[in-house]
Order: sequence, then C-alpha cells, then structure tokens
Amino acid sequence: MLLTTDPLTAGTDAVVETIEPAPAPKRRGTLLIVDDEDGPRQSLRVIFKDDYDLLMAEDGPTAIELVQSNDIDVAVLDIRMAGMSGIEVLERLKYVKPDIEAIMMTAFETTDTIRQALRLRACDYINKPFDLATMRAAVSKAMQRRTLESEINSSAEKVQELLAELQNQRIEEQIAKKRGDIYASIIHDINGPLTVISGFVQVLNQRLNRTARMEVEDLEFVKHRLNIVTRQTTNCIEISRRYLDILRNKPGHQSVARVSVNQLLKDLEPHLRVHPSLHENEFNITPFSDDVGVKVNSTDVIQILQNLAVNAFQCSPQPHRVEIGGEVLRAALDLTMFKDGPNDRMLNIESMENTAPLVKFSVRDTGPGIPLEVLPKIFQAYFTTKGPREGTGLGLNIVQRLIREGNGALHCHTQPGEGTTFTVYLPGAELAK
Repeated sequence: MLLTTDPLTAGTDAVVETIEPAPAPKRRGTLLIVDDEDGPRQSLRVIFKDDYDLLMAEDGPTAIELVQSNDIDVAVLDIRMAGMSGIEVLERLKYVKPDIEAIMMTAFETTDTIRQALRLRACDYINKPFDLATMRAAVSKAMQRRTLESEINSSAEKVQELLAELQNQRIEEQIAKKRGDIYASIIHDINGPLTVISGFVQVLNQRLNRTARMEVEDLEFVKHRLNIVTRQTTNCIEISRRYLDILRNKPGHQSVARVSVNQLLKDLEPHLRVHPSLHENEFNITPFSDDVGVKVNSTDVIQILQNLAVNAFQCSPQPHRVEIGGEVLRAALDLTMFKDGPNDRMLNIESMENTAPLVKFSVRDTGPGIPLEVLPKIFQAYFTTKGPREGTGLGLNIVQRLIREGNGALHCHTQPGEGTTFTVYLPGAELAK
C-alpha cells in the first residue's frame, strides 16, 4: 500500500490510499474428459474437481467444439464411444490444437488401438476400470509435460518480443546519429545465447516428439535444458536492454547491484559449457579464494569474460585448454610495471579506478599465441583473423568498451607457441555482511 498526499488537500492531514493490485493467481490446468458414459465422466469429475478446471464432453463433436473455444491442456478420452471413436476424436483434437496432451482409456485394449494412439502422440494409455493412483499419476505427468512445452514456447516468444522491441526503436536511424557499432554489437552479443536457445529448443522438441510417455528421466532431461534456455533468454534480455538504454541516453552504470565474483563465475559457467565454440577443448573455472563484489553491472562482467573465453576457444582448431580464474587484490596496482611491448598490450590504464579492493580476472589459453604483428590490431573494431563465417571482429572491441565504461583495465600477454592470457582489472567492493 502506498500513501500519497492529495494535491487538493495540501496542508491538511488527508491522505489517499493507493492499493497495489494483487498478483494474478496462477492458472490452473484445464482438463477435458470425453466419455459417452455418464458414470466414468462423473467419477473423473470427483477425482479432479479440486485440482484442475474441468470440461465434460459426451461425444466427439462436443469435445472438438470445446477445444476450439477453450484453452485445454490435457484430454482424457475413452476409445470406444458411439459415433466418433476416441482415436478419431484424438486425431481431430491434435489437428485443432497440436500441443494438447491426451490420455486414452479403454476396456478393450488391442495392439492396433495402442499403435494408433501412439502414432497420434497420446502420452498415456490406461485400461478400464482404472486405478485411482494410476489415473492421477497419468494426468499429473501430462500436465507437467504441457507446462514444460508452454514454458519453452514462452521463452521463444520473449526472444521474438526482444527482436520486435529492437525493431520498434528504429535502431538503424539512431545508430547513424549516435554509435555506428551498436547494432553490430547487439547482434554479436546475443548471437551466442540465441544459438544456444535455438539448439536446445530443437533438442527439447525432438525429445518430446519421440517420447510417448513422459517418464522421470524425461522430465529431468527437459527441466535441465529448460533451465539453460531460461538463463540464456534472460541473458539476451539484459544485453538488449543495456544497448537500448544507450540508445535512449540512459546511463547503465549509475546504480550497480554488487554481485559477488564467485556468483558471477557460477552464473557464467553454464553459458560457456553449452557454447558451440567449446568443441573438444578442455575448460575449467576456478573460484576465488576470497569473495568480494564487483562495482560493474553483472551482465557486463559476464559478457566480458564470455567474449574472452570464446576468443580463447576459437584461437586454434586443435584441442587446447582454457582456464578462467583470478584473485582479489587488497592493494592498488603499481601502474609503472605495465608497459606495452612485443608480447604485451595494456588498455585503459590511464582512467581505471585504481583503488583497493580490485578484482583480477584471468582468461588463459594454451593455444598458439597471437602473432606479434597481429597483437596491436586485436582490439580494433571488425578486425579478425578468422574466416568470413567464423568471426565478426567485434568481441575484443566490445570487451575494451565495457571495461572502459566500468573504469577497469585490461592486460594482454601472449607468447607464440605457448598461449595467451587476458587479465581484467575491475573495481571491487566489500560485500554486505
């Protein structure tokens, strides 16, 4: 509840109460029961009336009309009915609503009806008279499967909404006036998460399409991969909002939530474990022995480390090792020790926030190293040594910009034939006790 002073009664003790609306109640699943006998319909009504929203149909045409006009999650159908059989009804229901889940009931089980039901992707097949626990378990599994499919579709819709929002902001016109590289940066930064999302949605759809009955291991498989899709979708949303804030002239670093370095590394790891560039490379993240916060937007830190790690994954087609780790520095850096040389490049040292504590992240690979003639160019926009379909030349340029905006510094040390280490220094902060 918010209390606000009424401008018409200023100077008095009158207040106006503004009641914040309660969150919308979570939607109950909707269960359709189709049986030409009243007894089984009423039995199922009694069993499930407290758990789901129920709709009843005594024949196939009625069931089809209900599905056309209602958002139904699961249908329980008797196979032997007068007029349209349960198999015929199921085929029509799948045509009207392909993602509806169906449980078939019959007192006259045959191999042919089982085969037809499975062909139409019924998720369970129960004999009459049915056991109460068996029926409850079957409907529960079907509802879980339907919920998982809805969440997958919701994640895909969020991505589409993001793309629509970007389009509605007329990005092309604003880029021409402000920063010519923002659009390319958006595409670069969300390309990795979108690739992961696309791959996992395909895997989930394949698993769901070929799974006639959702078992425990199937549910765990889907839940695990759905969590990854959700994290990657959230990552896309955060990245896109950051760039939209830039386009709208909204500073993105004035108010930064201090996330611990080890939590950042924990959040980063699943992004990289499923990244298509990982291939057969050995990869390891080592937590900090001392945990502090980082005074930089957490999405930016993850993006910095992810771009550096992907760059390390792609430095050689041969399998190699990539490691991420670091430490907390309890004293300011001696900046006189950092100098550019044949094997070293130091960026933003002149404007970094060099006060303790400092967070030092290291991304090291055992690849071939960076050729000395290439090293001075690696942070230039659109510079790349990869093929036209393998890299945009923006990853390290984006890293440089984010570190500059976060008042940090970046040191690159490379040794041809031995590998490369990128060290990121960012301002830290003690975590609240």
